[in-house]
Amino acid sequence: MVNGDDLQPQPTDREIETLDEFDLRIVETGGKLDGFRLQSVDLTSRTDTLIATDTSGAVFLGCPMETDALAKVRADGALVFPPVPNLPFDPYRGLLYSPDQLFDGLADHGYDATPDARAYAWFQRTRSDGDVFASMLRSVHDDAISDALDELLVGARVVGVMGGHAMARGTDAYAGAARLGRALTRTGLTVATGGGPGAMEAANLGAYAAPHPDDMLDEALELLAETPSFVPSVSDWAQAAFDVRARWPKGDESVGVPTWFYGHEPPNAFAAHIAKYFANATREDGLLARCNAGVIFLPGAAGTVQEIFDNATPNYYESRGEPTPMVLVDREHWTETLPTWPLLSSLARRRPMEARIALVDSVDDAPAALAAL
Repeated sequence: MVNGDDLQPQPTDREIETLDEFDLRIVETGGKLDGFRLQSVDLTSRTDTLIATDTSGAVFLGCPMETDALAKVRADGALVFPPVPNLPFDPYRGLLYSPDQLFDGLADHGYDATPDARAYAWFQRTRSDGDVFASMLRSVHDDAISDALDELLVGARVVGVMGGHAMARGTDAYAGAARLGRALTRTGLTVATGGGPGAMEAANLGAYAAPHPDDMLDEALELLAETPSFVPSVSDWAQAAFDVRARWPKGDESVGVPTWFYGHEPPNAFAAHIAKYFANATREDGLLARCNAGVIFLPGAAGTVQEIFDNATPNYYESRGEPTPMVLVDREHWTETLPTWPLLSSLARRRPMEARIALVDSVDDAPAALAAL
């Protein structure tokens, strides 16, 4: 299984993303921050340190600081991007989201009061008004998320699990996707999903359940089945997941990569690290590109079909290394309901990717098929 200590953000030589990193760098450099980039670090308690530090050549991205420290930093010639007031998100954040951060306030005030819901409401207001400042903030935020995701996944073997958002809790399909996430995590892979409900939540739940006894997942599935969907109440749906986490703490870690473009679909609370984007295209391409151990596609509709060919395209044109494995689950679905497999296999026969794709009947066959590719 994945050791939770292994899947942690890896600091880069020139990025400072926490107050502890700031203190460490001050000691290591003898009070010189030339060339460093500080992201969303609250420096209001470090005024004396900043005044005594050479910050020339540093860049401060959304770092609160006291007036005297700000004047000193600017006098040094540092570049300062101040925090943006009245935003429901931090465009300069240095780390990915956690479920607790996105759902803060859920228990007391309901989903509509959470940072996740407020960010979606802001996105709805600004996405079509032509405000260049709002579009710039979205782009800065998404780039910061990509940077944080890359830092988190350094050295990780990432397997994607894709599938439809409509897969309801309490169904056999949901239970199968959860078993898949658990099995993959127990082999040492890091599970990454689209971060939403349905098949995505199930796979993240399975990853969370990996260090627990097998009957934990069975019991969790029964509890979650009492709230099968995020419709009509996102609050009840999300709270059920947090109740499972509270009953069985210390689950294993996985990654969710959702988007506010589909903000009516809330993120799930079982992914320990959530890379949430405003731009869906950036999110889709980035998620698939980081699945270096392959992707498993569960039954889905248009979105999943799109992901299959988004993943197949770079595999088809791969010329410097090996294509990543692709496993499609449910033969009837992918050959008759949505006959994607015939086209995919026809493409594959023209390229080395032919030996890296598989079609299996059952979700329980998927881990072995992935390992064999």
